[in-house]
Amino acid sequence: MAKEFTDASAHEAIESGAAVVIDFWATWCGPCMAMSPVIEQLAQEYEGKPVEIGKYNIDEQSDLATEYRVMAIPTILFFKDGKMVRDLRLSGSQSIETLRTNVEALLAL
Repeated sequence: MAKEFTDASAHEAIESGAAVVIDFWATWCGPCMAMSPVIEQLAQEYEGKPVEIGKYNIDEQSDLATEYRVMAIPTILFFKDGKMVRDLRLSGSQSIETLRTNVEALLAL
């Protein structure tokens, strides 16, 4: 199951240095809602592996979205070693294959 990130838990996960994938979304966003089962599937596939995959509701939290300049949703950010991996930032709806490719690239860093 995908983790529900808050500002505090997202910062904690990022600062741990672990591989972290965060989907920025909102309930009123159609493409975000379409991506929700894809993110859940990805989280299930990588359960027990060294990556934390979760969702960040921009209507309930906002500091992290502001900090990383999330201007459109859905946006998926990838973190490792305490910082965002700029080459792996995704915006808009994505296929499960694209997400897997990016998670594998993140884990290979």
